Amino acid sequence: MEATKPSARAGGVVATLAFAGITAAIMQTLVTPLIAELPKILDTSASNAAWVITATLVVGAVCVPVFGRLGDMVGKRRMLLVCAVPLMAGSVVCALSSTVVPMIVGRCLQGMGMGMVPLGIALLRDVVPQEKLSSSIALVSASMGIGGGLGLPIAAAIAQYADWRVLFWGAAGMAALVGVLLWFFIPEVPAAARGQRFDGPGALGLAVGLVCLLLAVSKGGDWGWTSGTTLGLFAAAAVVLVGWGVWEVRTHDPLIDLRTTARPRVLFTNVASIFVGFGMYASMLVIPQLLQFPEATGYGLGQSMLAAGLWMAPGGIMMMLVSPLGGMLTNARGPKTTLISGVLVIALGYGLSLPLMGTAWGLMVVMIVVNSGVGLAYGSMPALIMGSVPQSETAAANGFNTLMRSLGTSIGAAVVGVVLAQMTLTKGGYTFTSESGFRTGLLIGCGVALVAAAVAAAIPAARRSGSDVSPTPAAAEPAAVDA
Repeated sequence: MEATKPSARAGGVVATLAFAGITAAIMQTLVTPLIAELPKILDTSASNAAWVITATLVVGAVCVPVFGRLGDMVGKRRMLLVCAVPLMAGSVVCALSSTVVPMIVGRCLQGMGMGMVPLGIALLRDVVPQEKLSSSIALVSASMGIGGGLGLPIAAAIAQYADWRVLFWGAAGMAALVGVLLWFFIPEVPAAARGQRFDGPGALGLAVGLVCLLLAVSKGGDWGWTSGTTLGLFAAAAVVLVGWGVWEVRTHDPLIDLRTTARPRVLFTNVASIFVGFGMYASMLVIPQLLQFPEATGYGLGQSMLAAGLWMAPGGIMMMLVSPLGGMLTNARGPKTTLISGVLVIALGYGLSLPLMGTAWGLMVVMIVVNSGVGLAYGSMPALIMGSVPQSETAAANGFNTLMRSLGTSIGAAVVGVVLAQMTLTKGGYTFTSESGFRTGLLIGCGVALVAAAVAAAIPAARRSGSDVSPTPAAAEPAAVDA
């Protein structure tokens, strides 16, 4: 059944979904200014406090594909409203927390709200007119990066000049506002996969496999990459995910249709998404440290957390400005061209970082260029995915693509983190990352972006004529795209 497209409300729909994505992204960066203070605030060890960040990452990764599938089955608007509830509840729990356990519980609840972005992108295909679809997808998809770029200086300012609990009360207010806007501006659209059964075993298998994999990737540096715990988690992830894949291929109504994801156009887009996520996070890990390292090191710029966030904020703003241009490029040349252009711009930004890393304004320019590329790339990947899958799988396919991006950021954090931890120097009795370590981290980001460009170039062209993004079920059937 073809969905109705209420064009008169398209502006409100896009604005609401973009705000929802920004809010979800802010939840991820919310605790960044508090990292050093969390052990004292929660009266716990640094390793226990690290779970405040890890919990959101893991729960978000598990819930995104599951909520995407449920969106296809019971309605995307309904699942968007469901996501708003734990987002708000988790923020309230965190604001009331004084110890580490309730704080982790609250952060897990916040992680459940991460499914808003892929659900919102999938909904756009149902309600936005064709001529506005590419630019709308680009803006909503880039909202995660925009929220991350703008959320850091805002959170730093609040943490520096007010009580830390204000961060979470403010987040609760934003989540509540998102829920109200979703209720009033998002129309009800018939579920394309209504009547299909939910794949409970598939959801459980994916959850267990992802938890094992992400824990090994995110905590391997602390536990030791060759420790029994890390290696055991990697082995368990491999076994469980292989078994999950066998189940998904054989079951009648899978959580994720692996036959669809195996089509070259979808497969190469998802692989490119991993490298794009890696490439984006390398800059987020290296540049804040360069800005805040003491000037006495000879290469640190001695900025406060607030100042560092403000130097990085223009990058988030630029992502917002570039998104409509990405939509125009997609309309003119197709999303594949937009993706290749985006990752090449990311590589250019990392190339500029090597001569410009000695000044704060230089690093600001680097973040502007890198985030411009991220905005182009992030806006194009959902367009590629939705132009290649049936209408009944748009939310699930977008959720899986978002998962691939998250996996890329996790791998990027682990790899670049190892580089920064290993390439050190000692001065005055203190050991810290050397200048060559930071340069290596930036070069890795550049190399990964170039790999993403090569993968994107291998994405097969769509067989049908016209735009790769189609709002109708018929245009997105399997026979219409490369198999």
